[in-house]
Order: sequence, then structure tokens, then C-alpha cells
Amino acid sequence: MNINLLKKGVLTENAQGIGEVSRKMLRERAVELAVIDGRSGQDASKSDWEQAKRELTGEPEMDPQEALLESAPESERWDPLPGSSGHRAAVITSDDEDSEGRSDAEALVDEGVREAEHDQMLQAARASEEKDDQDQ
Repeated sequence: MNINLLKKGVLTENAQGIGEVSRKMLRERAVELAVIDGRSGQDASKSDWEQAKRELTGEPEMDPQEALLESAPESERWDPLPGSSGHRAAVITSDDEDSEGRSDAEALVDEGVREAEHDQMLQAARASEEKDDQDQ
């Protein structure tokens, strides 16, 4: 069975292929996230490292409320028709769609948009830092 590599982690960074994610790449991304958050690069926190890993490996980002909902048993989740047993429809996925139903092209566009947003935030944080240094 062929594995579609488009669905395994981030493919590009600044329009260049990144290949296998290394510890150095994680450190650099964590430092960038700390700078974007207005902290020094040396102050990269554990959460920065975790977010860097999620971003570079393509792990899903789940907000805490969604994670809490997902951890609750099915029987305790909201029931639109109380007493109805219902049934689960078969999920049919296409080879050119990921688990969220996005095409490969859509996934690549989403990845490019996320990377562009990250770059813009990093540049803005660095520019702000330079301006603060010049004002002092």
C-alpha cells in the first residue's frame, strides 16, 4: 500500500522542503515562537517546544475545550435526540482526501497559509524588538 507523504507532517518552510524534522529544527521553531510571543529566544518554554513539534510534524492542534469534549465518553456528550439509538454512517474516504475530507491541494494551501502567517508574526516581533532597542 502506498503511503501519501503529503499527509505526513509539514512539507515546506519558507517555500523550501524540510525533509525529516530534526531536534535543531524544533529548537529553531521554538525560539521563533518565543520571539513571536514577545519573549527572548533563550526563554523558549516547554509549550513552545510542544507547539513547534506539532507544527513541524503536522500533529493536529486541538484546543483544550475540544480535547475535553473528545475525552468524554460518547454517552455523556450532547444527545440531539434523547432516547434515539441512531446509527453511524459509513465513512468513505478518497485517496486524494485526508481524514478531515480535505484534498491534497487544499491541505498544501492550508499549510502554506499557516507558514506565511508564522513568518509574518516572526518578522513583526523582530521588527518590534529592534524598534524597542533603538528607542532605548
